[in-house]
Amino acid sequence: MTSTAQDDVNVTHAPGPNEMRDPVMRAEMRRASVWFGLAIAAALIVLLIQPLLLIFAGLVVASMLDGGVRLIRKALPIPRGLALAIVVLAVIAFIAGVFYLTGVEIAAQAEQLRQTLEGQAVRISAWLSNLGIMPAASDLTGLAQQALGSVGRVTSFIGGAIGAIGSFFLVLVIGLFVAMEPRIYERGLQWMVPMGSREQFAITLARMARTMRVLLAGRLLGMVFEGFITWVLLEVAGVPMALLLGILTGILAFIPNIGAFISGVLMVAVGFSAGPTEGLWAIAIYFGVQTFDGYVLLPLVAKRTVDMPPALTVSSQILMSTLFGFLGLALADPIVAMIKVALERRSEQAIEAGYGEGQSDDGPAPDPEGAAA
Repeated sequence: MTSTAQDDVNVTHAPGPNEMRDPVMRAEMRRASVWFGLAIAAALIVLLIQPLLLIFAGLVVASMLDGGVRLIRKALPIPRGLALAIVVLAVIAFIAGVFYLTGVEIAAQAEQLRQTLEGQAVRISAWLSNLGIMPAASDLTGLAQQALGSVGRVTSFIGGAIGAIGSFFLVLVIGLFVAMEPRIYERGLQWMVPMGSREQFAITLARMARTMRVLLAGRLLGMVFEGFITWVLLEVAGVPMALLLGILTGILAFIPNIGAFISGVLMVAVGFSAGPTEGLWAIAIYFGVQTFDGYVLLPLVAKRTVDMPPALTVSSQILMSTLFGFLGLALADPIVAMIKVALERRSEQAIEAGYGEGQSDDGPAPDPEGAAA
């Protein structure tokens, strides 16, 4: 057989450019499948974002419970289940005790706070209307009705009070189950990655868990400090509704920056409703507490956890609240912290593999485990 005839036979049996047995076609299909997979994953995340946020909120609760369990087991060598029961009972007893001792006072102050804020809003709008900065009260009413109508359409998917209570209960159940046996869920996540990457993934997962515990411990410490100190100082200064303002300040402290701004607005509005002196005291107390928290407490916490720039924190809160509502706003900080830990670990792996600027003339790169410790 001549060379030309052999070439004709090879061409006859060779795969065409549109056949799957063509190596080029298989390589292109693999690339296309990766992009299609990413698009499908993004679509699923968008469709399932609310359940995913609820699951992440459950992990946040589990981290809080796990932190309490670890503290108890450091002092007492008892089984994990017993330590978790002590933590849960202590939390229930604290909440029940607060509402039992101050429930009536809180309810009365809540109604008084609503009336005070409405009165202050009317005064401010009237003052701005006289200056020509804002429309008249009748126009404001129409604008408010339109705004509330549009907001109601946008947030109608959240549901009513029953749905919120049900979601809160699910978050608590997820957090409790994960806190009971966290190693089971850690192993399950490790099984979902390739075997060659499981060791590195376990290190990243452990670092994320530790960062979450320390971050939330610092956040809880800040909440208790801000709430208690605000209540005591407002009570001493004679500002009305000091107890309720202290509780609201402590709760809103879970959301840094934005929560502090909201609590400051409430505090100043209530202070000036009682008089100029109380209003000035409210301003001084707000800035004093926030200054101590921002320049003393938060830096101490940041040294042992993820130190996130304020601009990054505020930007993530704005983005998450716009996309996913209040739940996204509350979870923005932990989510960004986890992403940052993952990226830092990825960078360390690249340096260890020799892909980065980890080596220099002065010597090897510092040990990340030693720095974290």
